[in-house]
Amino acid sequence: MKLLISVLKLTTHGPTSHETIKKDLRFPLSFVTELLQTLQNDGLVYVRDNIVETSSTQRLELAVRALKAGADIGTVSNLLEWKEFENMAAFALEHNRYSVVKNLHFKENERRYEIDVIGFKKPLAVCIDCKHWHHGLHKSALGKIVAKQAERVHALAKSFPNPKIRPENVSRGILKFLPVILTLTTGQTKFHEGVPIVPVIGFQDFLIQLPAYADSLAWIKPRGALESFFNQKSLL
Repeated sequence: MKLLISVLKLTTHGPTSHETIKKDLRFPLSFVTELLQTLQNDGLVYVRDNIVETSSTQRLELAVRALKAGADIGTVSNLLEWKEFENMAAFALEHNRYSVVKNLHFKENERRYEIDVIGFKKPLAVCIDCKHWHHGLHKSALGKIVAKQAERVHALAKSFPNPKIRPENVSRGILKFLPVILTLTTGQTKFHEGVPIVPVIGFQDFLIQLPAYADSLAWIKPRGALESFFNQKSLL
């Protein structure tokens, strides 16, 4: 676990070296080299000429492995750049043939809103709120997070087609808007009021299995009423 934390910390702004990791951990260099080789064999780092590099995807995988090993989620999440979290979501959506819009700022009824990541693929718009730090939330707190995302997605649905989204990014026939909360946690996808709470490392699988979740999902129709969001659920 200490090695995972050290690699995350020292590669935040670029490559690091065996020697730097050794000094950070106060481990023998031979032991550090052996541990890094294990991480490379697992596809979690690139090592060449005693230089250690990580991609955004690898850093997220390192973070999740550290969490599974018992690391504090606050410590781990503070070592990740916000964009790494969002980029992981965008990459998974694009890999599943969604058209992606990130950091959408828009106005509806004189109020300003922002949605972190949106994936469009007929008939669905998957609207993601990336929660960089999420741990031990009470049901009431989680309810507020879900309600806020529902409000943002409802505003987007009302504004659709939104002039802030270029037409080439959206296929015709978008009929359902799905709020999703993406978290830096381990474990399985959960649902609160029909809204998926998805661990980032499992987001790719969630998208593949999305049809199987159909009758558990809450969705918002364009120009629909927010009140109906918590009272109506439908198949995709």
